[in-house]
Amino acid sequence: MSETRPSDSPSATRRQVLARTGALGAGIAFTGAISELFAGTAAAHGKAGYGPLVPDPDGLLDLPKGFRYKVLSREGDELRSGEGKVPSNHDGMAAFRGRNGGVHLVRNHENRVTAKLAVPTVEGLTYDPQGKGGCTALALDGRNNVLDERVAIAGTAVNCAGGPSLWGTWLTCEETEDKAGTNGYTKDHGFIFEVDAVDPRRTGAVPLTAMGRFQHEAVAIDPRNGTVYETEDAFEKPFGLFYRFLPEKPLGGVGSLQAGGKLQAMRVPGVADLSKIQETGASFDGIEWVDVPDPLAAQTPIRHQDFGPKGITHAQKLEGCYWGGRSVYFVSSYAKSAEGSAADHYGQIWRYDPSEGRLTLVIVFGPDSDLQLPGEEPDNICLAPGGGLMVCEDGEGAQHVYGLTRRGEVYAMARGRQNIGTPEEPEWGEFAGVTFSPDGDTMYMNCYKPGTTFAVTGPWHD
Repeated sequence: MSETRPSDSPSATRRQVLARTGALGAGIAFTGAISELFAGTAAAHGKAGYGPLVPDPDGLLDLPKGFRYKVLSREGDELRSGEGKVPSNHDGMAAFRGRNGGVHLVRNHENRVTAKLAVPTVEGLTYDPQGKGGCTALALDGRNNVLDERVAIAGTAVNCAGGPSLWGTWLTCEETEDKAGTNGYTKDHGFIFEVDAVDPRRTGAVPLTAMGRFQHEAVAIDPRNGTVYETEDAFEKPFGLFYRFLPEKPLGGVGSLQAGGKLQAMRVPGVADLSKIQETGASFDGIEWVDVPDPLAAQTPIRHQDFGPKGITHAQKLEGCYWGGRSVYFVSSYAKSAEGSAADHYGQIWRYDPSEGRLTLVIVFGPDSDLQLPGEEPDNICLAPGGGLMVCEDGEGAQHVYGLTRRGEVYAMARGRQNIGTPEEPEWGEFAGVTFSPDGDTMYMNCYKPGTTFAVTGPWHD
C-alpha cells in the first residue's frame, strides 16, 4: 500500500502534477481480453457507469447521482466494545452474511511499529503484544447501522490484504517478514491468520505456519479442491513469487488450515520475471509448481532460496488475488526497471487455469501515450454483483474506485475528498478493501488514511 511505494518515482511525480493542475482524468487505459475476467458473473448491460461524480458538500466522498454513503467507522473513534480506539490504516476487507439481512465486516489494519493507533491488545486474541496490526470486526443490521465493533485479532503486523475462506472466515495476511527481535517484535511475523468475524475467539491468534512466512498480500481459494493461491508483495529484488498451498485437510472448515500442507511456488518455464511479458493474450503451458525448500524462512527469505538450476519466476508488486469461474486471477500492480524489474509496466492482471496448467496475461493497464488516463497501479479488486470489476487504483494524486464492465468500459465510481496534505500540496488517501454485501445492494470500502469505512448504496441494478 502507500507506505511501501517510493515517493520519487517518475509515475508519482507525473500524477501529482496532473492532480494539482486539474488535468487528471477519470479513465483507465488498458489492453486485453476483458471478458475473461468475469467468468461466473452476470453480464453487464446498458451504458457504462452511473454518470459523472457529484462533488460531496461534506468533503468526504464523491459519488454518481442517486448514490449515497454512510460512514461506518473512523480511526480514533471509540470501538463499541469499549476495547479502545478504532485503529489506523484501514486496508483489505470482506463482507459476510449475518442474521436478518445483516452483514459482518472484517477489516485489516496495515499497521507498522510507527502506526498512530495500534489495534488494541485483547487477551486471547493477541499474537505478539508488540505488533500493532490486526483486524477489527463490525456487525451491521440490514440498514447498515453499526451494532457492534470490536477487535478480531491483535498483535500481528502490517495486515495488508487477504481473502475470504470458503466457510465464512477471513484470512488476513501480514505483509512483512520481520523476525523476533526486529523492530521490537517478540515473535516472527509474515504469516496468514484465520479470523472469524462473528466469534473471533473461535479462531484466536494462531499463525498458519505451513502456508509460508513471507510478505503476504492476498489469497484466493479454488472452491473445487481447496487449493489456496497466495501473492507476495516483496519490496526489493528479488521480487515476490506466486504460490499455491495444498492443505492436508482441504475444504475442512474453520481451523482446518492449521493441519498443515505443502507450499509450492510457480515456475513459468523460460520466464524468470513476469514483467518481461508485455503482450496481452500471451499464454504459457506446462506451468510447474516447485516445493518451497523452507516455508518458515528460518534463515533465508523464500524468494532468495534455492529452487534448483531452473530457478523460479518472480514479479514485482504482486497484490490482488481472486477466484473467478475456473481460474485464479492475480495482479501485478506495477513493474519498474529502475527498481530492478526486467521491464516496465503500469499494472497487469494474470489468469491461471489449474485444469489446463496454463498462465495467460489478460490485462495490461497504463496511460500509454495519453497522460489524461491514470490507469496505473491496480490494487484491491473485487467482482461486482452486476457483472464487472471494482478496482482500487493505488497511485498518487486523486484517488478513485473505478468500475470495469465486461465490455471493457471504464467508469469512475468514487473519488476521495479527504485532503491529508495541504491546500497548496493536496494529497488523498488511497482506497482499499472494496467488497460487496452478500445481497449485492451495498458496496463497502475503506479510505486507507485517514482510516474511514464507507457503505455505499444506490441504484446498482439500474
